[in-house]
Amino acid sequence: MKLHLKPFSFLPERPVQLLQRRTSRRNAQLLLSLLLGMTFIVVVFTALFQFVMVWEGQEYSYISGLYWTLSTMTLLGFGDIVFASDLGKIFSLIVLFTGITFLLVMLPFSFVQLFQSSARAPKELAKGTKDHIIITHMGTITSILLRKLQNYNLPYVLIEPDLTKALDYLDHGYKVVLGELDDPATFKKVNAGHAALIAATSSDAINTSITYAARSISDSVPIISTAQNKGAANILKIAGCNQVLALDDILGNSLARRVIGGDAMAHIIGQIDNIFIAEATAMGTPIIGKALSEIRLPDMVGATVVGVWQKGHFENARPTTVITQHTALVIAGSKEQIELYNEMFCIYNAVSKPVLILGGGNVGVTMGKALAKRDVDFKIIEKSLVRIPRKENYIHGNAMNTDVLVSAGIKEAPAVAITTHDDHTNLYLTTLCRHLNPDIQIIARATKERTIQLLHKAECDFVMSYASIGATSIFNYLQSGNILMVTEGVDVFKVKLPRLLSGKKISETTIRQECGCSIIGVSSNGQMEVNPPSSLELLSESDIILIGTVESEAKFLTTYKS
Repeated sequence: MKLHLKPFSFLPERPVQLLQRRTSRRNAQLLLSLLLGMTFIVVVFTALFQFVMVWEGQEYSYISGLYWTLSTMTLLGFGDIVFASDLGKIFSLIVLFTGITFLLVMLPFSFVQLFQSSARAPKELAKGTKDHIIITHMGTITSILLRKLQNYNLPYVLIEPDLTKALDYLDHGYKVVLGELDDPATFKKVNAGHAALIAATSSDAINTSITYAARSISDSVPIISTAQNKGAANILKIAGCNQVLALDDILGNSLARRVIGGDAMAHIIGQIDNIFIAEATAMGTPIIGKALSEIRLPDMVGATVVGVWQKGHFENARPTTVITQHTALVIAGSKEQIELYNEMFCIYNAVSKPVLILGGGNVGVTMGKALAKRDVDFKIIEKSLVRIPRKENYIHGNAMNTDVLVSAGIKEAPAVAITTHDDHTNLYLTTLCRHLNPDIQIIARATKERTIQLLHKAECDFVMSYASIGATSIFNYLQSGNILMVTEGVDVFKVKLPRLLSGKKISETTIRQECGCSIIGVSSNGQMEVNPPSSLELLSESDIILIGTVESEAKFLTTYKS
């Protein structure tokens, strides 16, 4: 029987793989610096050797000086080259102790670090750790969730059963514990009984195992899980999950809330406390061509335009912002103020043509049901005959076929939602729909985070992704609904007033200039001030509600750390 041994199997890893790790690269750089430093010292000592020998009246070549320096530093002895004076002997001692320091202490330590630092992974958390979030899977959802946790300085730990992956996550700065997800001992080692939350975002089967393992340690720790299949929600709740996120349903409903084409009314997309966030299209209204300062919306209805969408790009609202035919307004106000806005603008731009939904999967069907509740007419285009029920609002055909889209009414439709799970298809359909109808509102689903920017480049108005919706939902469960995802890359978020802003008037702050965020609400002593005036003084115990891009949010949290 032949034994097949991998080359260098006696080492922890091959050198190339080893140096691909961030920590190992850092250690290798340190080792290289030490070697360069030692080379410099050897050159200096060789030159000093010549100087001292000449001072004593002896003469040796530079090669002899280098030989003496290396022999002395490596503790091999002096040989036949010795100094006669006290100065020479003192110099010899300096060279000797330098060699001991470098060769017997620093270099061995660096070599050990290079090959052993990548072979360690924590197997438990420190005793007494509490109020932390336990992440059980690294994926698209949790990568965004981890960024939010880091931005808000919330403690967490990631459980990873694979050693190689665990070490890689450690090298990228994540807090990781090595352990099996279906082993109750793992959850005991990460202090699950004192955790603030356990997030299970893997497959339905693995999430079930995670839930049972965690419940073996604690009956009270909150567990939130994602569900990929419709029937999985009940199973996960039976296993012990406190909340199950059916992401298909959440995404479908979110896409439906994005549909603002067809009228000029403000459609509510969410709320934080008593502040409602709505969006309205400006097309067909008399505000086109005017600056926000000319419209004076707060004077008319009390609500305020806090941002605008210009062909898929979000901008903070400014008095000089000019409304164009393609502008969508992001409006903040109380429910009554939003209703008053709708009373003024309900007569404009009324279109009765159906909204098109491309893709009849779970997301598309859920979106159709949500639109039906709003009495919005829609048509679902689906290429698989098996998925099409016998209903009049379904069209059988491939949406990538121009004739199918034209016959479905793409040129007259106020909006189209692209809901397939393939990002390449969604990019193609976005481009095709924009070509066939330049004025149509396009809403698309994204699977990969990197596709979001490409969809916006293809002139998609709004993009929503599983990852961001899942991460925001988990974070809101933890923070009691302190973040509202307006759309991909834009959030409304609530934070405690940072100490740096305490006692200042809003007009005295530089939040917008420094971070790109805008204050749209202030909560103090149980009272919510919607769209506060710039003269309002910010009290120390207040909460503030802001709107901005994800990058602006992160910059604010970094700049104004409480």
